[in-house]
Parts: sequence; structure tokens; C-alpha cells
Amino acid sequence: MLHPTAIVAADAQLGEEVTVGPYAIIESDVVIGDGTVIYPHAIVLSGSRIGRQCKIFPGAVIGAEPQDLRYTGSPTIIEIGDRTTIREFATLNRGSHSHATQIGSDCLIMAYVHVAHDCRVGNHVVIANAVQLGGHVQIGDWVVLGGVAKVHQFCRIGKHAMVAADAMITKDVPPYALIGRDPVKVEGINRIGLQRRGFSPSEIEALEAFYSIAFFSGLNMSDGIAEYRRRFPSMDEIVAEVIEFVEQSERGVYR
Repeated sequence: MLHPTAIVAADAQLGEEVTVGPYAIIESDVVIGDGTVIYPHAIVLSGSRIGRQCKIFPGAVIGAEPQDLRYTGSPTIIEIGDRTTIREFATLNRGSHSHATQIGSDCLIMAYVHVAHDCRVGNHVVIANAVQLGGHVQIGDWVVLGGVAKVHQFCRIGKHAMVAADAMITKDVPPYALIGRDPVKVEGINRIGLQRRGFSPSEIEALEAFYSIAFFSGLNMSDGIAEYRRRFPSMDEIVAEVIEFVEQSERGVYR
């Protein structure tokens, strides 16, 4: 399954039925799971850990040193889950301050995306063409980032959120939110996405009630949360998750 022009280090660990295309490069200290395809001219550098049945398309560079002036050369890794696709010319860097950059399973990372050092990307995430993630960004499960969006270092994007194309994210994005741009703000909840993923009508109604009070009533965030708690003392678990995310934010959240 290895093309004769591919360069594969002797100690690279390749699982069963791994395919490595023409002129691809796989360095030492690399682990690649069963059934993964490394397309022509892709580069997988030392410290890369790639799961099963992934696809790494031409020109992608996995596991390069972090673009961080404070990086001291310590051994770090990048971990990619199962069935994740990395499209053309994406660049995914290893960890710098932590041991690993992490990308989950069943993700689609489109062409020219950059994932910087120490990022944490969840499962089922779609990152569209040319999105740029700064260091230490955290992205929850089922997030969708529109093309050419930029995410500032240390920002968090909560699970099931959807971010508009070309948005510049400099604060935290709350879970389940739909984010528009010009200016970047919460437009509502990601209702269509939640319906497609099987959320119940009662869960969606609870989220809409919370967002209506906490985000759109004119109250500041702490007063809005207090008002929601007063009106709905038997809080839905899904709303409690959003409140916890907001209260833990160090950068502030979009409204």
C-alpha cells in the first residue's frame, strides 16, 4: 500500500491497510491507524498520531513545530481521531505549552485551514476553507465554522454553535448559538442544526427561552441569568450547560 516514491521512516507505525501515495513523506515517531489514506505530497511529521480511516489530502502538513516564539523544542504531539478528513494544504501544528494539539473524530478540516498549537477541537466539527485558529483555541463537538473565519488565541466556541463565514472571533461563543457578522453577534440559537441532530422540541424551547432573557432582553448577562433562574427555577439541564460556560468565560461571551 506504499507507493515506491513515498518516503516513510523505518520506525513509523502504520496500521493495516494504510495507503501512502506518491511523494508523500512520513517521518519517524508517527503512528497512523488502520485504513487511513495519506494522499500524494502530504507530509506527516514527527509527533503525529492519526486515527483509523482518516484521509490526509495532498499538500496537507500534519505535526509541524508550533509557530510560537516561546516554544523550546520539547517533544510534543498532535492527536487526530478516527474518520477525520484533512483537506488540501491544511496545516496542523503540534502542542507547545501543553503536550498535545487535539482534533477529534469524524471532523472535516477543509483546504488551507490552520490549527495552531495547543488547540482542542471536538468531534463532528466542520471547519470550512481557510479558517485560521490561533493557539489554545477550544472548539466543542458539532461546531461549524464558516469559510475564512478567524479565531483569536484562547477563545472558546461552545458545542453545536455555528459561526458565520469571515467572522473575526475575539471572545467566547456560547454553546448552541448562531453567530452572525458585521458586527459579530449572537443572532439566536442554531435551531436548524439542533433539529437535524435530534434535539427535542422541549430542549430547543428551553434554549430559546434562556437566550431570549439572557441575551436579548436588554439586561446585562448576570442579571439576565438571574432573571431566567427566577422565572424557571426547575432549570433544564441543557440551559445549565450554557450558564456554566458563560460563568467560566475569561474573555467574555458574544451577545
